[in-house]
This record gives sequence, C-alpha cells and structure tokens, in this order.
Amino acid sequence: MTKLTAIIPTGNEIHNIEAVIESVKFADEILVVDSFSTDGTYEKALTLATKVIRREYKYSASQKNWAIPQATHEWILLVDADERVTPELQAEILDILKQPEPDVVAYWIGRMNHFMGERVHYSGWRNDSVIRLFKRDFCVYQDKHVHAEIKTNGNVGRLKNKLYHNTYITFDKYIEKMNRYAWWQAKDYDKKIGKLTPYHFVIKPFWGFFKHYIIQSGFRDGVVGLTIGYIQGYVIFMRYVKLWLLRKGRS
Repeated sequence: MTKLTAIIPTGNEIHNIEAVIESVKFADEILVVDSFSTDGTYEKALTLATKVIRREYKYSASQKNWAIPQATHEWILLVDADERVTPELQAEILDILKQPEPDVVAYWIGRMNHFMGERVHYSGWRNDSVIRLFKRDFCVYQDKHVHAEIKTNGNVGRLKNKLYHNTYITFDKYIEKMNRYAWWQAKDYDKKIGKLTPYHFVIKPFWGFFKHYIIQSGFRDGVVGLTIGYIQGYVIFMRYVKLWLLRKGRS
C-alpha cells in the first residue's frame, strides 16, 4: 500500500486536537504544524502525533506550503483541526492507496458543514469542496491570505465521501475569526481593487446577503441560514472598511 502523511495545522486547538488526530490514525505519519499554541495544544500533540513542528503563523497558505515539503511520504492528507475524517472517507482513501498508482495527483473532498450546532444544507455551503488528498511534489497552495486553494500539476479526481467540518465554537469567536478574515482579504484585494465607492460598501454587502439567503436557499436553513447570510454581508462590508483603513495607513 502507498504510504500516507496526514498534516494538521494547529493554533490553540486544544478542544479539537485529540479528536482530529484520532480521525487520521490510519495514516502512516501524522505531522502536526503548530503556530506556537498557548493552550496546551502543542504539548498534547507531542503525545499523539508522529511529529510536531512549530512555526509562527502568518496566514494559512504560507503555513501549509511550509509544512508540505516536510512530509515523509508523497501522498498527503491535509486536515484542519476543526475537520474529521469519517470512517467512510477513511475507507475510500485507503482503497485508493491500495490501487496501482492513479493517473491523478489530487482529489477534491466535499465537506459536511455544521454551524451553531446544526447541519447546514444550503446557504452557499451545500457544494463546499476542498482539495485535501494530494501528491506532495505536484501541488502547492495559492499565495493568498484567505480561501487559498491548491494549484495542481496534473489531473484532479473527486472522492465520494465527505469530511465532517464544524468551524463553530461560540458566536463571538466566530465573529472574531470573520474579522481576521476581513483583514486578510483586505490585503489580498488591495492588489486588484481600484477606487472604493458606495458600490463596495453598500451594493456588494447586500448582494452577499441576498445571494446566500435567497439565491442559495439559506432561508431553508432557518435561523442558521439567516445568520450565515447576515455574516456574509457583514464580512464583505468589513473587508472594504479595512481596505479603506489600510490605504489610509490606519491598520
């Protein structure tokens, strides 16, 4: 069987670290990449993972691109701390690794998203997929601060089973996370957005809410869908406020 390295980036994930490592125990190597956690994540990972390395966190793509070449095995399964590999997904991955060398270098994996204690079926999250199973030497993350995807040099397949994903801890912490994303997005958008106008501050936030809540049927997810739609509009608005501040030198 082809050997596999599981990579788990962490930063103060003591509430997740044991469960996420447990979900990738079938991997031949478990590599935790910690950004100097202060809540005991690093110490707990040392007792559970094959190897733990540390690096100051800049942004997600930078951290992952630094970690990927340090994997021992060519095939990598990258799992965030708030994700879990289900038994069904594990079986599918192992079946792939048992087969002769596939003609693909990476696989899309869907995600079952949960928010505020509920499974999200619509709200723009229905078809959420990420490339997480891939060959080390054929793939690299885009150099973006937010929502960077893997660029591949070769064919990409798709797995049938999904990752379990629960990004929610508390509402306040989620808003903090979205505010960080807005800052990072502002840095990315500064390179491609010209003059800021009412279109950016009014129309785009409203469209973000309308798209998630109406077009993508967020209303069918009840209060959760309404909350997701509102947050999407809020983050878009804050992205441009923070970009305005960045350009004013007030960041």
